[in-house]
Amino acid sequence: MKNTGIGILGCGNISDIYLNNISNMFDNIHVSGVFDLQKERASAQAEKYHVKQYGSMQEMLLDSDAEIILDITPPLAHYDTVLQCLKAGKHVYVEKPIALTYREARELRKEAAERNLLLCAAPDTFMGAAYQTAKDIIDSGEVGKIVSAATFDLCAGHEIWHPSPAFFYKPGAGPMFDRGPYNLTALISLIGPADGVFGMTGKAFEQRTITSQPLCGQVIDVEVPTHVAGLIHFRNGCICTIIESFDAQQTTLPHMELQGTGGTLILPDPNTFGGEIQICYRRKEGFKNIPLTHGYAENSRGLGISDMANCLINGGIPKTDSAMAAHVTEIMEALHTSWEKQEYIALHGME
Repeated sequence: MKNTGIGILGCGNISDIYLNNISNMFDNIHVSGVFDLQKERASAQAEKYHVKQYGSMQEMLLDSDAEIILDITPPLAHYDTVLQCLKAGKHVYVEKPIALTYREARELRKEAAERNLLLCAAPDTFMGAAYQTAKDIIDSGEVGKIVSAATFDLCAGHEIWHPSPAFFYKPGAGPMFDRGPYNLTALISLIGPADGVFGMTGKAFEQRTITSQPLCGQVIDVEVPTHVAGLIHFRNGCICTIIESFDAQQTTLPHMELQGTGGTLILPDPNTFGGEIQICYRRKEGFKNIPLTHGYAENSRGLGISDMANCLINGGIPKTDSAMAAHVTEIMEALHTSWEKQEYIALHGME
């Protein structure tokens, strides 16, 4: 089996799990090297994982061993960095969101297609044990046609735990662009594309104070909505309620619930690979737990990159192909635009 080299662009908080998993979990990929504009962060990761540190992004892009670039730069940088990588002839797997607008996402997809390059995007959590088990249940018809859904991700904000949380409150982040890709990607993988949305947005605070280390006490300007609620109409007829928020101190809402004509599924946090699935059938009392029937129940970030590398060698469309990521961006952008324009926004879907 060919072992494909992965160049890692960005050595922030999430780089640790990628470096660990690429180095230890998957036998068809390896780390070619790392680069970050903050050279001390790249140095720390290069030393920790015994990999090469590139002196510049250009050096990484000239390295023939780095066939795929894993772009985990901040969201604001994604469009420019992905475009630069594609123009250098590199296949790209980019952290979510793929871009800040649907237009930008389509431009990146066009660039990749014209250069015959693979472009994929996080999240890959839907490829894990829980959501693959749920997909089998839905595809088998066990709970009938999915007619409604609800998905919620509410918290008090990231300034209480993240070491450098300011970017979560800038364009390209906020609760919808930061957390929404997990919920929306999971839904699309289970029931297909959406064709329209209504959305509403709000903001509880104009500024927030960091309480985590090492920036405790620093004040952050909040530049984006921090509470987004909406209705999504899926092409199969399913109507979904979604709430993404950094303004909730506590919640008892489920991560995801799908109601079918023959039963209801309660699903775990789509930001995880495993978790508990519960099912209740029509006219039967009570929910019961369903055993997971697929592998990768642990934190398996990098699974999408491994699948991408396999498709690079053997052909086929990667499960994290950018068509889905672009559609996710379209939905997220439309939920914000709907409130700004006070109207229903029709969607293109997965073109």
